Amino acid sequence: MEATRTGVDVLFVLLGAIMVLAMHAGFAFLEVGTVRKKNQVNALVKIITDFAMSTLAYFLIGYAVAYGPTFLVSADQLVGKADGSAFAANGYDLVKFFFLATFAAAIPAIISGGIAERARFWPQLIATTILVALVYPTFEGMVWGTRLGFQDFMKATFGQPFHDFAGSVVVHAVGGWIALGAVLMLGARMGRYKKDGRVVAIPPSNIPFLALGSWILCVGWFGFNVMSAQLIDAISGLVAMNSLMAMVGGILVSLLVGKNDPGFVHNGALAGLVAVCAGSDVMHPLGALATGGIAGGLFVAAFELCQNKWRIDDVLGVWALHGLCGFMGGIACGVFGQEALGGLGGVSLTAQIAGTVTGAAFALVAGLAVYGGLKASIGIRLSEEDEFMGADLAIHHIPAYPEEFASVHDTGPMAARASAKATASASRSTAIG
Repeated sequence: MEATRTGVDVLFVLLGAIMVLAMHAGFAFLEVGTVRKKNQVNALVKIITDFAMSTLAYFLIGYAVAYGPTFLVSADQLVGKADGSAFAANGYDLVKFFFLATFAAAIPAIISGGIAERARFWPQLIATTILVALVYPTFEGMVWGTRLGFQDFMKATFGQPFHDFAGSVVVHAVGGWIALGAVLMLGARMGRYKKDGRVVAIPPSNIPFLALGSWILCVGWFGFNVMSAQLIDAISGLVAMNSLMAMVGGILVSLLVGKNDPGFVHNGALAGLVAVCAGSDVMHPLGALATGGIAGGLFVAAFELCQNKWRIDDVLGVWALHGLCGFMGGIACGVFGQEALGGLGGVSLTAQIAGTVTGAAFALVAGLAVYGGLKASIGIRLSEEDEFMGADLAIHHIPAYPEEFASVHDTGPMAARASAKATASASRSTAIG
């Protein structure tokens, strides 16, 4: 009987890991649909390569930083057969690693959208390695593990530990605030802001791809949230209901505040889901609806402030979406999780504020340090010529739609790149004001 239950737990977490893995396709298509056509290939390659590097870094270093055990032992120990093994039977800890690795890989996937269209490829891969091996697991281990006595301190000081069931702060706020540091270090895209103060609009290249990315993320999010229970006995239909209600709240408010803009509507759904992660297991569904609605409005307002007032060129608005909505969600857990507002209780507003501020500050400092260090040492930005040409040709030597080049240029990716490079050199000085 015990073996059967362990096997069910393994399958349960494995299915969650697969659903969150699928979310990375959502990250990819959300970025592909938002960036210009000349940067679509780069978006796809970045997301899948960052996932691979994240998994390797988390396997070798990150998981041990967060939780202690290392996977560099014999296979019989990994599946819990060896005497004194630190790993659970049937390889439960292995699928748990898979599940948590998909969370860790969300950090560079979030950052990717903010730094799109002008970041160098290999320095970003180095940043991914550092962030997933050391930075993210440190805070992950503080909140979801026992690292640095953080949760003991929170409980002793505020009466309750910091509650973040599925990662509004641990994953989303941390990823968003690191991304803000990266965007600040990188600077705006060429031509985005004119010297006379005008803002040059750069519309999404493909609304259907953007919408597809949002839908994939929305579906996968129910694995992200519900399967965060990590044991079949701990699964809660309340988490699923609250995730649904928060998504709906985000959609409807962003529809109204964003004046029917499709980009805001599809990102509004994600804003609601980001915000509800922390308290999805303790809120009443009406509290989740309110949380999602606040997040949808917050995303629209913060995105427009960043782009138009503060002149921070965060291409996909990842700081607004993940950084701020995740921040708000961490605090909202301490409000709508209270029994007085229909929640299950067991949360402290002061603990939620302290934990959320700690996560955001930690992430911003880390983002500035990692990307500032790389900027000073090897550089993080494409040359003006390569940026004008587009990352697809400059880095990957092939456009997203090769047939468009084949009709006017010699065939072959190198010929297309050479032609585009010549065009870029000739026209860059007149195109950028």
